[in-house]
Amino acid sequence: MVNIVPFKGVRPKTEMVANVSSVPYDVISSEEARDIVTANKNSFLKVIKPEVDLDSNIDIYDDSVYETGKKNLRDLVNEKILIKDPESCFYIYRQQMGEHIQTGIVAGASVQDYVDDNIKKHEFTRNEKEIDRTRHIDSLNANTGPVFLTYHNRESIDKIVNDICQTSPTYDFTVDDGIKHTFWTVNDNTKIQKISQQFSEVDKLYVADGHHRSAAATRVREKRQQANPLHFGTEPYNFFLSVIFPDNQMQILAYNRIVKDLNGLSSEELMHKLETIFNISETQNPVPQHKHKFCMYLREKWYQLECKNSIVEENDPVKSLDVYILQEYVLSPILGIGNPRKDKRIDFVGGIRGAKALEEGVKKNDDGVGFYLYPVDINSLMAIADAGEVMPPKSTWFEPKLRSGVVIHPLS
Repeated sequence: MVNIVPFKGVRPKTEMVANVSSVPYDVISSEEARDIVTANKNSFLKVIKPEVDLDSNIDIYDDSVYETGKKNLRDLVNEKILIKDPESCFYIYRQQMGEHIQTGIVAGASVQDYVDDNIKKHEFTRNEKEIDRTRHIDSLNANTGPVFLTYHNRESIDKIVNDICQTSPTYDFTVDDGIKHTFWTVNDNTKIQKISQQFSEVDKLYVADGHHRSAAATRVREKRQQANPLHFGTEPYNFFLSVIFPDNQMQILAYNRIVKDLNGLSSEELMHKLETIFNISETQNPVPQHKHKFCMYLREKWYQLECKNSIVEENDPVKSLDVYILQEYVLSPILGIGNPRKDKRIDFVGGIRGAKALEEGVKKNDDGVGFYLYPVDINSLMAIADAGEVMPPKSTWFEPKLRSGVVIHPLS
């Protein structure tokens, strides 16, 4: 059973939330962030990508970066752009992207649940990114970016959330990308107890997005526990900022691939090798309509690649994934991409950018190829996490993204 807690959130004044809140730190480059903060000095990117206020040649892991983030957060508080709720609250966070709506509960998720594997993972983390997020959390004394969690949906929780959503929201704003964000503050003790009780009956949560942030939270907890002779386990550093959505509201888009060259092959040689594992046909639709079907952009043409039965292992939760099949049967043995995490010959394109971005990415190279994948479904993700397995890197692209700076979880 999982333990979630309300907390005294630090958040923007209502009239400032659209101005302050920002995209997550890891979806834009430092250069893109610099352009944004030049036009908006209150952007939360100054907190989560503080290198924007330093020389462009600065090492993003330099001590001054974390100190600048700490100062920028303090400035937003001192200028009363950010305020702290006087009492512990849960929060409800709803996002609408076109016809898709997802509504989650903002809470402190338990580090101990993460350690005990009551919060399931499906990705490996990279040590340097864990260290970076650990230093960021510890320096700023706060979780500034939420971890995206999910769970097997429960009607009883849906009812509580839907009832709260019938009341007037704290925030209701739409940003430049057209995504609508609505936010409710839950400070009624009866409702807080109901939410806590319902989640005490949930046996596990799943990290959808935010593996490095949740792993970093465990490092911070360990460091602070060791430094605190009066540690009780209820201190704020024992919990991390999360938004928890039911699984039936998750929207996962494809995470597509561009390989910058054909590994010394001609396009005819590549097609010949692919024909041994796929049924191939030209197509006018660049978006695959079913699992085990890929669309490939090569020499300014789109092709549909349908997996032959011989390469699909449906009984294995990992090996049945299209991202696994593409890596193990095409990218590694044919195109020479052995380690997609490190190989500079491969780029990844989130499905939100569509087929046009894939085409443009391929055209930048004289001899490249693009692959549009069918999205991983949430049940596959949860089955892999339950089995203690991990997904291949860059398997899922969740949309809409959670805004940073809508609410912060202080650690003291």
